[in-house]
Amino acid sequence: MPRSTLPLIYSCSGCSNVAQLANTLAVRLDRSGLAEMSCIVGVGGHVAALVNKARSGRRIFALDGCPLQCVENCLKQHGLHADVHLILSHYGLRKRYGEDCTEAQGDELFEGIRQLIASDARQHESLQETMA
Repeated sequence: MPRSTLPLIYSCSGCSNVAQLANTLAVRLDRSGLAEMSCIVGVGGHVAALVNKARSGRRIFALDGCPLQCVENCLKQHGLHADVHLILSHYGLRKRYGEDCTEAQGDELFEGIRQLIASDARQHESLQETMA
């Protein structure tokens, strides 16, 4: 799949364990060619090129670490909403400072998100064909 057709993925990268896991997962999805990671800080900071990318019409996946939902709130500043929004602390992870999530937790979430991206792509393609 050409990179320009991949979904965009935005992640939290705050100072808690779940925030850092969100960032790690986004990097893994980007490096695996499943999504294109873009900069949510640039969107929140009103950087034109990054806001334009977010507004490009590509599917948006948001990975927030906790219920503060910083990623979703950055998108809302520009009237945008994620097509798929995951809050990692809703998946049995407890927000903590000064420690990391385990590799096993990251691997389990990565696999779930990988499957979610594939399922979302199939559903989106099906909808596009129906509307054509």
